[in-house]
Amino acid sequence: MPRKVILGFGISIDGYIARRNGAMDYLVIDKEGEALMAEFFAKIDTTIMGRKTAAATAEMRKSGEIPDMPGMSTYVFSRRWKPGKRDGFEVVSGSLTAFVKKLKRRKGKDIYLGGGGQLCRSFLQQDLVDELYIGLGPVLLGDGIPGFPGKFPQRNFKLTECKSYSNGSVGLRYERIRTKTSR
Repeated sequence: MPRKVILGFGISIDGYIARRNGAMDYLVIDKEGEALMAEFFAKIDTTIMGRKTAAATAEMRKSGEIPDMPGMSTYVFSRRWKPGKRDGFEVVSGSLTAFVKKLKRRKGKDIYLGGGGQLCRSFLQQDLVDELYIGLGPVLLGDGIPGFPGKFPQRNFKLTECKSYSNGSVGLRYERIRTKTSR
């Protein structure tokens, strides 16, 4: 089975992945959520993220909020950071499409696109997302960083999974519908 690029994140009911200051304190991870994340990441061996997500991830690893993930290849796309190894990541630049095609040709598990923002928009613009996995939290933030920043063409998806959890959140999984003209 070919590798898929999965865009996944937690989001508020009103569409924000974080507060304006980047805080994600509204996302509560309980035992059920931890089990779900472990199941999800068991199917992933490669992560791609942007510079801001990488910086936040590095800080959360240092503080012990999230564990190190041995065996996980993590790439950071950045125009500001110099390419090379840094804080457990490999910083890359250049053509996003060429890089993703190269990763998809390698044997392995699926590829996780973490975070939102500009990198998310670039992946959607270049039609590189095969699946969406969204954890919808039961909160309205009123303001924050949008999960899907605008300025990309319409992309159609099919709902393949919808699960509700005891804390009021909902897990949604969508698969990209591609026609011959969208490939």
